[in-house]
Amino acid sequence: MDAREVIARRAAKELSDGQVVNLGIGIPTGVANYLPEGVELTLQSENGCLLFGPTPRLGDEDPDLANAGAQPISLLPGASVFDLATSFSIIRGGHVDITMLGALEVDQEGSIANWARPLAPGKFAPGMGGAMDLLFGARKVVVTVEHSGKRGSKILKRCRLPITGKSVVDVIITEKAVFEVTDDGLVLIEVLEGLTVDDIRKITEADFVVAEKLGRYQLPSLAAIDG
Repeated sequence: MDAREVIARRAAKELSDGQVVNLGIGIPTGVANYLPEGVELTLQSENGCLLFGPTPRLGDEDPDLANAGAQPISLLPGASVFDLATSFSIIRGGHVDITMLGALEVDQEGSIANWARPLAPGKFAPGMGGAMDLLFGARKVVVTVEHSGKRGSKILKRCRLPITGKSVVDVIITEKAVFEVTDDGLVLIEVLEGLTVDDIRKITEADFVVAEKLGRYQLPSLAAIDG
């Protein structure tokens, strides 16, 4: 199990009955494959779909049906497919309970940068998509991101890249830990089995406090995962 799958599996545990949930490009698209058993909810894709399900088996895919990352999806009974105008009416109208987004960086103030990947000094590959609308249209924002990259921690004191939204994130999920974003900063609420709080501090640029009841990362048998 690689880091991205670990994060997607943990992110799925944030979901509950009756919610309308948007899954963004990247790690979040995998969440559709790990929904909690017995939980009934409506998955929404910004490119125009309601009530889709897990990734279809090879050979069962329909080239006309895809998620925000252009990956094949399955439709559940009662599903609908529609245009972008309708999709963003749902998002901007406040009908999305949770959006799950990938990120290049996120910081201790709850700001997120996920649209401008640096190519060279002063040059960026833009990819804003619908993230800005989702950050302000959804009731809860969950960021899924690998804890570190080639440049070090992705959980920063303050984002260095152009931000998509300022102070909008509610929860940050990595393959090592889970943080809640509060008015006073980050609170570490879960740590991967086999790691300590000091281990998390060493790989995290952002400042954070530790929850009074610090929990174990909500997945079984993860101690051997390198991330």
